[in-house]
Amino acid sequence: MKKLFTLSLLSVTLLFTSCFEDLDDNEQLASTSDIQNFIYRGLNFFYLYKADTPELANDAFANDGELNDFLDTYETPEALFEFLKSPQDRFSILVDDYIALENAINGVSVSNGMEFGLVFYPDMSGNLFGYVRYVLPNTDAANEGIQRGDIFNRIDGQQITESNFNNLLSPDTYTIGLATFDGQTITPIQDEIELTKIQYEENPVFLARTLDVDGQNVGYLMYNSFTRNFDEALNNAFGQFQAEGVTELVLDLRYNGGGSVETATDLAGMITGQFNNQIFYTEEWNADRQEDYAEPGFFDSTISNGNNTNSLNLTRVYVLTTRRSASASELVINSLAPYIDVVQIGQNTAGKFQASFILYDAPAPNFSRSQANPGHTYAMLPLVFKTVNTAGNTDFIDGLVPDIEQNEDFSNLGMLGDPNEPFLATALSQISGAPRPALPTTLQLEETYGSDEQSPVFQLMYVDIRE
Repeated sequence: MKKLFTLSLLSVTLLFTSCFEDLDDNEQLASTSDIQNFIYRGLNFFYLYKADTPELANDAFANDGELNDFLDTYETPEALFEFLKSPQDRFSILVDDYIALENAINGVSVSNGMEFGLVFYPDMSGNLFGYVRYVLPNTDAANEGIQRGDIFNRIDGQQITESNFNNLLSPDTYTIGLATFDGQTITPIQDEIELTKIQYEENPVFLARTLDVDGQNVGYLMYNSFTRNFDEALNNAFGQFQAEGVTELVLDLRYNGGGSVETATDLAGMITGQFNNQIFYTEEWNADRQEDYAEPGFFDSTISNGNNTNSLNLTRVYVLTTRRSASASELVINSLAPYIDVVQIGQNTAGKFQASFILYDAPAPNFSRSQANPGHTYAMLPLVFKTVNTAGNTDFIDGLVPDIEQNEDFSNLGMLGDPNEPFLATALSQISGAPRPALPTTLQLEETYGSDEQSPVFQLMYVDIRE
C-alpha cells in the first residue's frame, strides 16, 4: 500500500515569512467543531494507543450525530485532545500554529543563544538557579560572553522560582543576574547581562573534534538535535573523523531531545557502515494500521540527500546521556546495541521510544499539508508507532540505563570537548584504560526545566515522507 506521511516541510516555511494565508483573508474560519472533528478523525485512524480510549473505538458511536454530540461536550480542541490521550502517553502534542511547528522541526526558533537548565536550590525553598549548558554561535549570548557553566538566579531582578520562571523567561528581552555555586550555596553577584532573542536556525552539529588519547585518535561529537536539514553537516563531521583516522568515538547526546528517525538511522550508519541492508529497528502500530503501515528501518549507505555515508566501521561507541536524551537519541542507542558495544555514560535517558508525524486537518489517510483546511492552523503530532530493536527491546519507560552512572556537577561543568570535562574524561578513561577520574562528592539536585522545553518539538521523534 502506498503510504504518504505528512511531514512535507516546504523550504519556504523555513523563511521568516509564512506561506500560510492570513486567516483574515479566508472566506470562513474553521469552527471549534471542525477542529475537534479533525482531532478525533486523526487519533481514530493513527493513534498508537487508540485501544486505551474507548471513545476512539471504531464502533464507539452509532452515527455522526452521536459523535458530534460527544465532541461538543468539550469547550476547546485542547480539552478534547487531552481527554482522548492515553494515560501512558507523555509525548503526543496538539499545536494551534503549524508554521511554528514546522520551523521548529527544521531547527528554526526564537532564541537568545543561551541553552540552560533550571535547578532547585538545595534548601527546599522552591527557588531555582540556572546553569548554562552551552551557547549558540552568532547569538546575543555569544556576543555577551556567556559561557557553559555560568550560573544565574535572577531574571529582571526577580529571584527565579518554580512558580514564576515561565513568565520571567517569556519576553523576547530579559536580563539575567549572575551568581556563583560552590556545590552547596548559591551566592548572587552584581553582574547582570541583558539578552535578546532573534529568529535563529541552529546547526545541531555543535562540536566535532579529534583528540589524541595515548596515541589513539578519538572523535568527540556533541550533537544536539536530529535535524534533517543538517544531515550533510553531520555527514561532513564523520568525513572529518575519517580523514583524521578516528578509531574510537564519544557521542555526546546529553541535551539531544531527538528529531528525525531517518537522521537517527543515518547516524547509526556513520558510526558503523558494516551492517548495510540489515534491520536497524522495527515498528509496532495500532491494530488497525499494523498490517498496512509497519515496515522495518534498515542500515544503508546514503544519507537523506542521496550522498554516500561517511562511515567509521566502529565496533564500539561511547554515548554520554542525561534525562534530556530522548527519542531519536534513544533509538540510536537502543538499535545499535544488538550490533556493537554501546557504552552509555551518565544518567538514564528520558524513556521515549515512540515516533510521530504531523497530521493536518485534511482527509484520511494522508492528513496532508497540501489539503489542509485553510480555516485554521491546528495540527497534531500524535504517537503513531513504537520502535523496537532487533533484540525485541522497547517500552523502556524509565529510560535506557547507563553502564557507568554519572551526574553533572553544576559547580564544575567543564568545557565541552576538553579532555578534562567530567563526562568526557570518564569516557576517555574507559578508552585508555586509565583509572576513572575521581568525582567530587556533591549534592544531587533536581533539574526541573530546560530551555529546550520552549520548543514545540521537545523530545519528539518523527518520520518524514515515505512512499
